[in-house]
Amino acid sequence: MRESDERREEKVARQRLSVLQLAETLGSVSDACRQRGMTRTMFYEYKKRFQTHGLKGLKDLPPIHESHPFTTPPAVVQRILELSLAHPGKGCKFISDLLKLEGPYVSGPTVQSILDKHGMGTRFERLLKLKAKHLEEGLELNAEQVAAIEKANPCFRERHVESSRPGELLSADTFFVGHFKGVGKVYLHAVVDTYGSYGFGLLHTSRQPEAAATVLHNDVLSFYADRSLPVNAVLTDNGREFCGTDHHPYEIYLALNDIEHRRTRVRTPQTNGFVERFHRTVLEEFFVEALRTTFYETVGALQTDLDAWLVYYNTERPHQGYRNMGHRPIDTFNYVRRDRQWRSMMMQMEYSSTDPDANACLLRASCAEPITDAAATGEASQFQTAEAPGSVVPPHREPGRAGAPRAGRKAGQPASGTPPAGVLVCAAAGS
Repeated sequence: MRESDERREEKVARQRLSVLQLAETLGSVSDACRQRGMTRTMFYEYKKRFQTHGLKGLKDLPPIHESHPFTTPPAVVQRILELSLAHPGKGCKFISDLLKLEGPYVSGPTVQSILDKHGMGTRFERLLKLKAKHLEEGLELNAEQVAAIEKANPCFRERHVESSRPGELLSADTFFVGHFKGVGKVYLHAVVDTYGSYGFGLLHTSRQPEAAATVLHNDVLSFYADRSLPVNAVLTDNGREFCGTDHHPYEIYLALNDIEHRRTRVRTPQTNGFVERFHRTVLEEFFVEALRTTFYETVGALQTDLDAWLVYYNTERPHQGYRNMGHRPIDTFNYVRRDRQWRSMMMQMEYSSTDPDANACLLRASCAEPITDAAATGEASQFQTAEAPGSVVPPHREPGRAGAPRAGRKAGQPASGTPPAGVLVCAAAGS
């Protein structure tokens, strides 16, 4: 059998040699390859092998063995898997360096290849394997493994800023807009309702606590008071405009209005993610375009355009988050009002349960009432059909709209009366 294989290989080598000879005779490699059914790439490969090794180089190369001589030993492979499960959050380079301290060296790509073959190539796959071993084999988990599993499991993710109704929890923060010629630094003091992303904004030339309290006093609290909704808590970071001594103006203002002040942990801005996402939206959709096309000489001029954009943001723009799911922020207030009307109607039906005609009239009246809040969106004739195609962006500074002064007052002035003692309300123009 061995002699027949050698004769076959010898025959194949001489056939390939004949192609080389034919090309030399014809003086054309293309014609020779065309006649013998060989590609030019293979021709030059055989020619190179013949020039280097002679006739032996034209024979087929020996097959690659299934067991590579440099295969990683099974004991090392097992140790790599153990280290990967012990440190599920670490990558192949860390495992390679850790293994090198114990003696054998395996490169990072080899470690990754081994993990891929065993279904542990990604961190999520390693966590699944680790959890399965814990449940099936009773594997004891250390603190690092438990922390990694809890971090990847959505069931363990605590939602710090969830709310069940508008006004239950507001998120406030300060955003640096830029440095304006002749004006100086300009900051946006923003407040966002965590229930439905309803946003408020005030531009000011400082980050003082008085400016942060101004947006609450002028726009936020009056907006919720018009809808008979209490504001329970405000979530902020630990900035100097929000936190300080016992005599801090912002703290005093919240205490006088019976509002709880919640703070995020230091260096964890994701906890206040609602207002952080609002900052990104207002930057991308308003400030970038407005500052590129318009030269603003005063903060008041920029505040006017911001008020117009806030009307669009709150009453026209659909939000795709998990809370709104395509609805506008103003719709969250309309749903609450409709729910109140429904509860009131049901209570009246209980009192008049013996009168079917009265119950029918109450049902018809409840279904016929519009759900659009004209006080929040401007004139009812404009916004009761806001969802219809072709709706326009509402005019700015409508009475009662958040982010815009009420009729008869200028930007930065209180909505009614003055703030409590100890709190100085600053003008929006940075006076």
